[in-house]
Amino acid sequence: MKYIKFSALLMAIVSLYGFADYRSKQKNINNISIKFLGDSDLYLTEDSVNKLLIQNHGSVKNRAKEQVVLNTIETIIESNPMVKNAQVYLTVDGELISKIVQRKPIARVAGVTKFYLDDTGERMPLSRHHSARVPIITGKITGKSLEDAYIILEYINRDDFLRKNVIGIHIEDEDKYQLKFRLENFVVNLGGVDNLDEKFKNFRAFYVKANKDNTLEKYAVVSLEFDNQVVCTKI
Repeated sequence: MKYIKFSALLMAIVSLYGFADYRSKQKNINNISIKFLGDSDLYLTEDSVNKLLIQNHGSVKNRAKEQVVLNTIETIIESNPMVKNAQVYLTVDGELISKIVQRKPIARVAGVTKFYLDDTGERMPLSRHHSARVPIITGKITGKSLEDAYIILEYINRDDFLRKNVIGIHIEDEDKYQLKFRLENFVVNLGGVDNLDEKFKNFRAFYVKANKDNTLEKYAVVSLEFDNQVVCTKI
């Protein structure tokens, strides 16, 4: 009898679960919620995401839940060049929730074609909705020079002082990069991307000494191109 009762109880639970699942699938989607995760500025809007879904999938609202393929919606959202990744799921009460992580620009390239460089080193289009306050890359833009610029930017973004004060990278040629600073009237000739630790260690020593002596404004160019040296050109 115990086995019979247990089997009957198990069948009842399975039947109830199947019935509840069936009823859930028959429900329509009554609301769409789009959430942007992280602290990035909004380079796309809820309206633009909704428009993207309608153009590529048709209207989602009021559709039966079983008609909506979540993986397809995720793929559609991730096709937007501003999106890094997306997670889409349905709640029990019929709400479709999309959680979106946007790409993060770390520099703006001001060449013949204008675009952002994101935190993975890939090209990212400019946005109509927001302009990022990031360093500007100018000069001879090539695939190699952008790879080097990305290496320099990664180093800059790990250093509080450099991140707050470097406003631009000028590419004079491959292996010849120049940094532009926010507050001072000099530029820093970095040379190539080799020995960045040593170069910036020397630069910090120079900056602390010159700042203490109130002589920073006397220099036009600070060169870090030479081994273990900081060569300065006065105004």
